[in-house]
Amino acid sequence: MTFRRQRRARRLRTSTLLAIAVSAFATVAVAGASTAVAQTSAELGVAARVAATQATGGVVLSVRNSRGRAARQVNPLAERPLYVEPTGSALSQAQEWTGTRPADAELVRWIAGQPQGLWLGEWHRDLRAVVGARMRAARAKASVPVLVAYNIPDRDCGQHSGGGARNSAAYLRWIDTVARSIGAGPATVVLEPDALAGMGCLSRTARAERTRLMREAVDRLTAGGGTAVYLDAGNPGWVPAPLMARRLKAAGVSHARGFALNVSGFETTERVRAYGRAVSRRAGGAHFVIDTSRNGNGPAPSGEWCNPPGRALGAAPTTDTGDRLIDAFLWVKRPGESDGDCNGGPPAGGWWPDYALDLARAAQIMP
Repeated sequence: MTFRRQRRARRLRTSTLLAIAVSAFATVAVAGASTAVAQTSAELGVAARVAATQATGGVVLSVRNSRGRAARQVNPLAERPLYVEPTGSALSQAQEWTGTRPADAELVRWIAGQPQGLWLGEWHRDLRAVVGARMRAARAKASVPVLVAYNIPDRDCGQHSGGGARNSAAYLRWIDTVARSIGAGPATVVLEPDALAGMGCLSRTARAERTRLMREAVDRLTAGGGTAVYLDAGNPGWVPAPLMARRLKAAGVSHARGFALNVSGFETTERVRAYGRAVSRRAGGAHFVIDTSRNGNGPAPSGEWCNPPGRALGAAPTTDTGDRLIDAFLWVKRPGESDGDCNGGPPAGGWWPDYALDLARAAQIMP
């Protein structure tokens, strides 16, 4: 075969495979009417990426950039209210106190009436059922749930919230279950609190693997087309903005809606806002959300982060932030759930009614 014919043949193969890729992704774009359709579209998206890879590296880059731009635009928080669950520990506590401690009951009832994150981890025996139930409940109220994916291997470096998936393969299977259960959404996912900010305890190889897992998780969670993903980016007192931006970019923030700040933290909104803008400038203008659940009094003077006394509820959850880069103030951390067995608290995640009450009192909540 002559050089000219070889070149023509290569162009033909590339054009054909690119057409396959574009066709598959067009199917993804129109999917969303049902979970089943969204799952089929995600599978076609995988097929398209394979076809593109076989064609040329340039096609892969183009397709990935298109997916990234699409995922960055997804913002269900701009269209629907945040989901408020009708049950939970705070509400149960309020009901228990109604007869004997009516004033305290009202304070805790106010907490129960705010949208809060649903944390997902290895403690859920039937993850598909848990996520599916939350999605159905949220859709019934035409609202958006906030889900918190918290299952990265070597989570919290074995400290108070240690645990996570046993290995990388198990983690990606777990993420796939979350993604399938969300389906076409809409949903908001805060991805792996502390995973990027706190990975200094890991070896260089383990850090690279964690970054890869985060990238994969972003792609899989956004494949359905209706999920906004925010990669956790710690808080201003943890990692300098330039370093955090590099970590976020390596972990796939360009394929997500953006990043989350101050999750389970106590930094003031003003300080977090400034930090977030500094990170965003270095991370392609990514949007962000701020956890305001316990930052009403700012951080403890001692720097204590595990159930510090004297803290207060922050601003109530809202999408009306007054800042084009901040998509929402959220209560990602559920006020009253312990940081760990420290300062008199129960194990991490355990309900601690007295702490919830202290947070509400310090914020001078008036139901």
